[in-house]
Amino acid sequence: MTKLTKENKIKMLKDLITIRRFEERTIQMYAAGEFGGYLHPYIGMEAIAAGACAAIEEKDYIISTHRGHGHCIAKGADLNKMMAELLGKATGYCKGRGGSMHIADTKLKMLGANGIVGGGIPISIGAGFGAKMRGEGEVVLCFFGDGASNNGVFHEALNMTAIFKLPVVYICENNLYAISMCSLDSVACEDIGKRACAYGIPGHIIEGSDPVEVYNTVKKAAKHARDGKGPSLIEAKTYRFYGHHPNDPAEYRTKEESEYYKKEKDPLINFKKTMIKEKIITKKEIEKIEKNIVEEVENAVDFAHKSPEPELAVFLEEVKQI
Repeated sequence: MTKLTKENKIKMLKDLITIRRFEERTIQMYAAGEFGGYLHPYIGMEAIAAGACAAIEEKDYIISTHRGHGHCIAKGADLNKMMAELLGKATGYCKGRGGSMHIADTKLKMLGANGIVGGGIPISIGAGFGAKMRGEGEVVLCFFGDGASNNGVFHEALNMTAIFKLPVVYICENNLYAISMCSLDSVACEDIGKRACAYGIPGHIIEGSDPVEVYNTVKKAAKHARDGKGPSLIEAKTYRFYGHHPNDPAEYRTKEESEYYKKEKDPLINFKKTMIKEKIITKKEIEKIEKNIVEEVENAVDFAHKSPEPELAVFLEEVKQI
């Protein structure tokens, strides 16, 4: 297994910070009514996207969820285009037509976020078949939440990819809640990762707040896929610090529970401490990185504000009319 270098870890830290600052800024903009639709913050879950995307290659694909900004950023998406898409501008990834839940970039091998719970899971089958047929060693990462693990297509997809040994890595981001339903009440087994045994594939249950553990596990699963051995299922235990969306007060969670995760399991705070302790980076260097990233996010906001609205005349130009 490839050992994480100093540069790898610094890149993961930058991704953690970028995701956190981007999401914090979008929450402010959402509260100010600057864009429509819903917003699903990824705050608290950043280590999964950062660690997983660091573990794969540029040629590999990812499939996201409605809570997908972190996946996009970790895969290398353009913050300007992302912010413009949130504001419904013509310069956005989907030219302002998709919004927060439908960012996609096929050039980056980012096959799209999805507003349908579990909607990305069946896409993994097609992407996996394509990768296997091309024979170029591509792997597909498919992210989904604990709620989607009870969707019928989850079982169908894992069964089918296992039968055909497709190169797919399924990553369940178990943040404990599907909107307001706790996974402890909605999932019959204690660990979603144990469902892997039903399909004869490797199952991993990991700490989703640790980007290094995520990296090592995804690296192992990706090699398994590249070697022609088929899919794996990874359950990353995590927690979303906000409600399902900014208008959700999350009264279904106890104050003690929320405070525990924010105090003890914050992936950004903990990884900064680890990096400083390991003498990989200094506090001053982190502060400089933070400043640069905040400026980058503000530049993206400025770009989005100055971008034009979509023109009605070309709004359907990619829609094939029969």
